[in-house]
Amino acid sequence: TEHDAGAANIISATIGATVPTGFEPTAAEEVREKIGVDVLISKDRGRIYFPITTDKLFQVHLLRSVDNLFVVVDSYDHYSFKESKEETLKELQELASKLPWTDALEVWRLNRSFKKKKGYRKGGAGSKMKPSNEAGDAAAEEHDLPPAAAAEEKVESGADVEDSTEGPHGAKVTKFRVTCSRAGDKHSFSSNEAARDFGGAVQEFFQWKADMTKFDVEVLLNIHNEEVVIGIALTEESLHRRNISHFGPTTLRSTLCYGMLRLCKPQASDIILDPMCGTGAIPLEGAIEFSASFYLAGDNNEMAVNRTVNNICHIQKRRAEKGSACGLPIDTVRWDLCSLPVRTSSIDIIITDMPFGKRMGSKKKNWDLYPSCLREMARVCRPGSGKAVLLTQDKKCFSKALSRMGGLWRKLHTVWVNVGGLHAGVFLLKRTASVFGQTPEDVYESGGAPNAQE
Repeated sequence: TEHDAGAANIISATIGATVPTGFEPTAAEEVREKIGVDVLISKDRGRIYFPITTDKLFQVHLLRSVDNLFVVVDSYDHYSFKESKEETLKELQELASKLPWTDALEVWRLNRSFKKKKGYRKGGAGSKMKPSNEAGDAAAEEHDLPPAAAAEEKVESGADVEDSTEGPHGAKVTKFRVTCSRAGDKHSFSSNEAARDFGGAVQEFFQWKADMTKFDVEVLLNIHNEEVVIGIALTEESLHRRNISHFGPTTLRSTLCYGMLRLCKPQASDIILDPMCGTGAIPLEGAIEFSASFYLAGDNNEMAVNRTVNNICHIQKRRAEKGSACGLPIDTVRWDLCSLPVRTSSIDIIITDMPFGKRMGSKKKNWDLYPSCLREMARVCRPGSGKAVLLTQDKKCFSKALSRMGGLWRKLHTVWVNVGGLHAGVFLLKRTASVFGQTPEDVYESGGAPNAQE
């Protein structure tokens, strides 16, 4: 990074981003729409890569579907690992001094000064940091290779980086750490060993100081079978925590909420309902990003309703301090999910996170709850055009309930996602044109409805 601090040189780089698994195409669509570049979806689930020039760097932080961002130093599509562990680790050590670090570090430096200006964080890197565990596609350096990536096994190895504004022999020593994530069964080494040895070589090369918590630079080493990507993290804390100040036991990541909202394409003046809003993550993301629609958020749990109200107030306050318009298009109600105080056929979109029966409720209760709530959702939803986007991990129970409600709901699409380690489905349903109360389902169900209400 010999560049003068004020250099106006525009650099081309490849940015890697982690996104909620299953929503890679949604994220790619957002990048194309907002930044106007082509996106490569990684073979490794949950990652995308795209080229940018540094004058567009600020736009990358405005993306709503990405969790963590990194700049790619270099990537190898078919890295040939040696048979023996010793040889492989020796090669990784040698790699550290051969990589085209300059541009990636310059992007990191620009990113850092940009974040400081925006008040992203006070002072240096905070001690409370979530590792971003990501890595990216080929740097737009000499290697024009497709990206690599990884997951599963994640390990950090400290090593510090001299603040690149000072140059390799400046007074202020840069602190760094290496985070390795490795996936694949043909490797002779663990991510721990790779992080340790590669980190040691990086430390020697830059004369940086290793620090696991108060680091300036986080170097990412991502190994996925034969793909190897080396990157530098651009986010300390995942961007998905952006809206929520009062977390509940099952608060959804904002990035996942955004993906669910994009699936149902909210239009201006749509009325959007979340009947089980929890902490309000979905309607809040909607009110901020798709603010031409109106959101109704409700829950039967008083604590949940309070958390939602607090989260809304928190964002209102943040907006008022910035001097932007007050008032979010969102209302919060405490209600019984199976008899909503909402007029029949008056809702355009229903979008909610249904109880999985793991951390909330139980699988047994779901068998009563799911059919009666799908039925109530069908009642309030506009026939023919209404949509529902429902997230659940209790797929067996959901499918059964949906088949019992076949006259009212038709399944259009399923996105398989990972929510806190649980394999879940996001189901996009369309409301059939049938008038509520006139299908065999209704007659059959209404016989058993009082039961479900108890």
